[in-house]
Amino acid sequence: MNIEDAPFQTIDWSSIARTEHPGESGVAHWRTREVGNARVRIVEYSPGYLADHWCERGHVVHVIEGELVTELRDGRRFVLAAGESYVVANGDGAHRSSTHRGAQLLIVD
Repeated sequence: MNIEDAPFQTIDWSSIARTEHPGESGVAHWRTREVGNARVRIVEYSPGYLADHWCERGHVVHVIEGELVTELRDGRRFVLAAGESYVVANGDGAHRSSTHRGAQLLIVD
């Protein structure tokens, strides 16, 4: 990841409005900050959330709270608990997220 055109700044997440993104089931709420070529988000998945698409964008994903299930299109599944992360490059493994009990994430892409 090469972050460009992003001068130093702090982010007060409580001052950023949440946007709602329905999944195949459940809902995701995003607080998003875009700076230069980087997008940084706090994402909250409701219990029972399942993404409505396969994503091919690269990310760094860190689980702040709860538990995240990441499924790759090739059938592999990874369960991440609070304090765990994953990294995936653009186009390197279509993936989608789900959670049984809910999760809060920090995502950089």
